[in-house]
Amino acid sequence: MRKNFFITATDTGAGKTFVGASIASLLRGKGIKVGVMKPVETGCGKRSGRLLPKDALKLKKAAGSDEALSLINPYRFSPPLAPSIAGSMAGIRIDLKKIKKSFEVISEKNDVTIVEGIGGLLTPLTEDATVLDLILLISIPVLIVAPSKLGCINSTLLTYRYARESGVKVQGVILNHPTDLKDESSEFNSSELKRLKIPLKAELPFFKEGEPDRGLEKIIEPMLFKPRHGLLCS
Repeated sequence: MRKNFFITATDTGAGKTFVGASIASLLRGKGIKVGVMKPVETGCGKRSGRLLPKDALKLKKAAGSDEALSLINPYRFSPPLAPSIAGSMAGIRIDLKKIKKSFEVISEKNDVTIVEGIGGLLTPLTEDATVLDLILLISIPVLIVAPSKLGCINSTLLTYRYARESGVKVQGVILNHPTDLKDESSEFNSSELKRLKIPLKAELPFFKEGEPDRGLEKIIEPMLFKPRHGLLCS
């Protein structure tokens, strides 16, 4: 049975791509065929006159995917703005049904498909549709990435509760500790979220950009696998 999930976050810059690429790499290393998607990416740089979606390319590399980049990342824009704004500036309206079709093509070929969103749940993709609408359309469980910094308790509770109230199946929350966001709240956020009954699936320690850490697999693997039950994502 195919397994799929959507990675969203409490805000932009939370570590969605880091988490998604790490999971894709782990699954690939276990011989699981992994598909990835970054349906919409903004803030793309240019090379030889072409927009390069950095996050989508990281996911593609981590998964060892041979899918066309246009399928993995149907929409990309240069301005680092909300997709609704960036799309409007480019004269392009994002079509959620087109994204769904791309997802169906990719998921049909793979054991697991990881879809990374942009921003948070209510980031607008068009004038009247948000990331949440896309999640509901493709109907797959969600993993929420929360950066461990001051304010993450409130933003995590808001995201988790709103997702569930909207009918989304929340697989759990990953607490990420980006080095550049460390503050006095970092040592308390995990225990407070657990006290508030938030299902923390993993807590990622501080990593330097581009620095591999062999301990990462031991942290992520229990989140994805359960002895005698196999892959947990559904």
